[in-house]
Amino acid sequence: MRILITNDDGVDAPGIAVMREIAAELSDDIWVVAPDGNQSGAAHRFTFGRELGLEEREHQVYAVVGGSPADCVVAGMTHICKDLRPDLVLSGVNNGQNMGDIINCSGTVAGAREGALHGALGIGISQGVNYELGHEVNWTNARTYSVRVIRQLLAEVKTRGDAYFNVNLPYCAPEDVSGVRVVPFQRFSRSPMAYYPSDNAGKFFIAIPETPMPIDPENDFGLMMHGNAITVTPLMLQHTHHDLVARLDGAVGL
Repeated sequence: MRILITNDDGVDAPGIAVMREIAAELSDDIWVVAPDGNQSGAAHRFTFGRELGLEEREHQVYAVVGGSPADCVVAGMTHICKDLRPDLVLSGVNNGQNMGDIINCSGTVAGAREGALHGALGIGISQGVNYELGHEVNWTNARTYSVRVIRQLLAEVKTRGDAYFNVNLPYCAPEDVSGVRVVPFQRFSRSPMAYYPSDNAGKFFIAIPETPMPIDPENDFGLMMHGNAITVTPLMLQHTHHDLVARLDGAVGL
């Protein structure tokens, strides 16, 4: 099995080293193509109309200079590994959880999605952080449980089809992990993104100042944050709202 690894924290981020450890338990044919710097929040952005650079950092490890995670997967699939395209795209391990509507801006999830668009099984993996206690990340649960989850997904998902996966690991001690739950992602009551003032006059940030409420205890956010569960969310490449297609076809027209 050929594995392509990417992320949105950058090729030198600790999480990509963790992902290489995980991948090494699954295969000896591992390729890394990741941004040269932090691309968190890049979502599924492509860099059109601007040249990108490709640097070989070490054997089978490449940095895309100025590129997004989606750019990296395209370079990996259609150039670096074009003669034998990867079967599995692993995106992460991200520093911090990617759950709820936040997946829409996640470069980690986008890396998995772009992998699936190219015919691989795409899996995004994020290690949760308790931001109330600080931003320090403990990779123990990612190292302990990720291989098991990936193997089970590989065994159960026989055909690549329309699916890709978002996996989040809790920040509790390994012995306190309550299990694995396959669940929907949390749709918030409103977007978590908001204006956040800067200390510099006339400047501001786009940030997530607080978690929108209420939180469904049976969706990814509630189960990982409050139930210490590893959450697995199957996602679809096909975004069409089929119920509305059926209901509005013929009702909307000239």
